[in-house]
Amino acid sequence: MIFEKTKQALQGLFPQSEKTPVTALPPAQEDAAESKKTPKKEEPRPDGVVERDYKVHGYHLDAQVSPAQLLEAVSLLDKAEFFIESITGVDWIKEDQMEVIYDFNRYDFDLCRVVIRTRVPRSNPVVPTITDIYAGANWHERETHDFFGIKFDGHPHLIPLLLPEDADYHPLCKDFKV
Repeated sequence: MIFEKTKQALQGLFPQSEKTPVTALPPAQEDAAESKKTPKKEEPRPDGVVERDYKVHGYHLDAQVSPAQLLEAVSLLDKAEFFIESITGVDWIKEDQMEVIYDFNRYDFDLCRVVIRTRVPRSNPVVPTITDIYAGANWHERETHDFFGIKFDGHPHLIPLLLPEDADYHPLCKDFKV
């Protein structure tokens, strides 16, 4: 089954996690009064692969990778005959990070949707382009650059797609002011 093959291939990016793979954990069973006293600050999750419930999340595998691992992760999905559905960004302003999210799917009937995520500092939002692997990523990366200011290093034509050519703003950044 493609799900297991893809999961194993992505886990191969994280040798230390193969023995104890990262999986979605049930919410902690804490006393309600205790959790009100000391609210926990949620940290960004560590790099690794998480299985998700398709009925809840809309995808099966969720891989958090470093920008240095991005091209290898995307190449694994290309070799497994996945196609790119979309690329978008998320501004994690409180964590001072930007996240790029890549959604992949397959054309056959072996349903397996995969999300690849990578985070970079807001002060230097640069990730490698995947256009050499998926030419169709070209306009997705341009749109993400327009709206979030994330640069795709090596992109062949990273000019505005939807915003005016002279736009010096990124309207989906959380600190954007009209």
